[in-house]
Amino acid sequence: MIVTTKELFKHAYGKYAVGAYNINNLEQTMGLFRGNIDSKAPFILQISKGARSYANKRMLEAMIRTADEIFPESIFAVHLDHGDEETCHECIESGFYSSVMIDASHEPFEGNVAATKRVVDAAHAKGIVVEAELGMLGGVEEHVSVAEADAKLTDPDEAKEFARLTNVDSLACAIGTSHGAFKFSGGQSIHFNVLEEIQKRLPGLPLVMHGSSSVPQEEVAKINAAGGDLKGARGVDENQFARAAKLGVTKVNIDTDGRLVWCRVHREMFRDEPEVFDLRKPGTIFMAEYAKFIAHKNEKLGSAGKLEEVRAIL
Repeated sequence: MIVTTKELFKHAYGKYAVGAYNINNLEQTMGLFRGNIDSKAPFILQISKGARSYANKRMLEAMIRTADEIFPESIFAVHLDHGDEETCHECIESGFYSSVMIDASHEPFEGNVAATKRVVDAAHAKGIVVEAELGMLGGVEEHVSVAEADAKLTDPDEAKEFARLTNVDSLACAIGTSHGAFKFSGGQSIHFNVLEEIQKRLPGLPLVMHGSSSVPQEEVAKINAAGGDLKGARGVDENQFARAAKLGVTKVNIDTDGRLVWCRVHREMFRDEPEVFDLRKPGTIFMAEYAKFIAHKNEKLGSAGKLEEVRAIL
């Protein structure tokens, strides 16, 4: 069942965070649905601008509709991740997405407000909810690339004014996380003091953490042992999700970790069974491994076991 993020956030706020996972292909889609059903969790299925180009938006939409039929007990939102204004309007008009993110965080404050307000007005007219971003996360994710020196934490006072001017439904904040696998070069971590100040100024507004993959060191080690070359990779401590959820974080974006699972499964297959050329074998292994990964993340987010509670309020 496809719902809006607003419906999911209403139940989650202050108690747990909903996992937001990106998909690009069949194997990720099947593993994602299985993992959420296994852990009995509501979730957010994210499609990025890059994924819409890679797999073709119509192919992705068809897979999601089919997965919804295969797993009728699932409850999830379909969300555009890191959309520019043009892509947001296209998704709003498509009638398929229940939520869009306008990322104009690279613009000056006034420009970010103006772009976000235009998207909010168009989306709300069709019952679609909007996420925006204020502040700038460092790191690299698809078309988003910000040098660590240019990263900027969200200013709590600006966040309050931004929300007032745009009427946005949720706000992605820069609080110390960053995109990609190579997240932290020093002792950085989530700035809970900044998060606390934002929540004080915006009580009840769902907050979003981007760049929240933990980059499990066991995955990195396995990838490197199978011929990979990931150096200095480090992510967010997943044990901090519960604390962030109590401070208003209701959506946590996790993409890089899933890619690491994909990379590990295929590298190990190529190393251990070089005679295999059937693409379905590593694909089958990945779907099972990805489902286990999703279920584990949902436990850390606190969303595991919440499916029937959410169903009861819809």
